[in-house]
Amino acid sequence: MTTLMIDAGPVPPDSLVTRTGGRPLAPPGTEWPSCSSCGGPQQFLAQVVLDDVSDPAGKETAPGRGTLALFACQNDPGMCDDWAPDSGGNRALLFPPEGLQPLPLPQLAEEVDEDVLTLGAVRSITQEPTEAADYDRAREVWAEKTGRPESDVLGQLGGVPSWVQGDETPSCPSCDRPMPLIVQLEEGPDHRTSMNFGGCGSAYAFACEPCAHAAFLWQC
Repeated sequence: MTTLMIDAGPVPPDSLVTRTGGRPLAPPGTEWPSCSSCGGPQQFLAQVVLDDVSDPAGKETAPGRGTLALFACQNDPGMCDDWAPDSGGNRALLFPPEGLQPLPLPQLAEEVDEDVLTLGAVRSITQEPTEAADYDRAREVWAEKTGRPESDVLGQLGGVPSWVQGDETPSCPSCDRPMPLIVQLEEGPDHRTSMNFGGCGSAYAFACEPCAHAAFLWQC
């Protein structure tokens, strides 16, 4: 079973739902991530409510697992290694379920557009469980069944990564176990407000929830 994320249209930019774009919700005092290469603020890409993601072992989980927020540098696309999990050009942050509030934007230079940090559009998702052998086939089956374009599939929640290149599943730095996939993301249906994964790629976010570690990368 593959759980597809289907574009369900706009929602308020600070909604506590799984979505792309808008403003991340975070504990008070959280600093907006900056790029370790260029020093500029990173772009907020997506927020995943972890309760929406099935346990990788198939176990029942108690509600209130928190959220995962994903960021990547877009100040000079292609120059800050934002595709690599350990480059400092992206961030994957796990937050607790309680006490979250919209993360204040960092102070911006006059020439920087706020939309650059928030994608310029907010897309909510509906979950579409699909019987298919893998994620790529699930997208094809869904498009055939609904008559909608595959670009309306924003990704998958949990499951098995569909790698564009080779397997880059990260290991947890604390327990050394392979991290489960939390979300695979596509760039989005509108090039004007899409995420940048090389113009044709997919992104992958992983987390070891017991150890509170997360990692993010993309391939094209």
